[in-house]
Amino acid sequence: MDGLDGRTAIVTGAASPIGQAIAKRLHEAGMHLMLADLDEAGLRPIAADCNGAMTWVGDLSVESEVRGMVATTRDRHGAVDVLVNNAGGGIIRPFLEHDSDSLHATLARNLWPTIWACHAALPIMVEGGRGRIINIGADSVRNGLWNHAGYNAAKGGVHGLTTGLAREFAQKGITVNTVAPCMVATPMVQRATKEGNPLIGKFASVIPVGRPATMDEVASLVVYLAGEGAGFITGQVISVNGGSTML
Repeated sequence: MDGLDGRTAIVTGAASPIGQAIAKRLHEAGMHLMLADLDEAGLRPIAADCNGAMTWVGDLSVESEVRGMVATTRDRHGAVDVLVNNAGGGIIRPFLEHDSDSLHATLARNLWPTIWACHAALPIMVEGGRGRIINIGADSVRNGLWNHAGYNAAKGGVHGLTTGLAREFAQKGITVNTVAPCMVATPMVQRATKEGNPLIGKFASVIPVGRPATMDEVASLVVYLAGEGAGFITGQVISVNGGSTML
């Protein structure tokens, strides 16, 4: 599928609902996969669904863990063609209710795994003369969603890393883009919606389409950006947002 068959991808945060959707779509495209997450039990079913894909369990905010993951991938498959930086997770609360622990955790979950994974994978991509890096950002960086300031600080860093790397590696055959979802209908969001959580309703109110994205709608854009047809798209933050921000 669009040049992906037989190539190798790393998907971080692969035990999360969005990570699982991305992994399944890349597997269907014929890719070899390394699936990484801190949640070992959560990795098992998605690895099984992907015909025994490799897994890596570790804290990806730690440089040595990321370098071990990337080196193991290369040792097994000889390349890292696609890197999907999906590891993350927001601590969503009013900014003044954050403390040192929650702010450090937000940065550690969202920004450092992306930085270290790019730093470890890019030399392999440069050597191979080709690569696709797809970061998962957040549309809240653009629309200033309530209670997201701390989370936006981390995801805004991901957006900034995207543009800087895209320019730096543009002539190396490597593209770097960010997919920025708004609210996604994960099991947690579906449960909160069913329970009538008022904050969920408030978040949904900014989406003109009137619903959250499906996980597959996010994953489909990731797969497109990984393919040959997206070779002229780089340095972009592309929202999957039902119109919650425009232009």
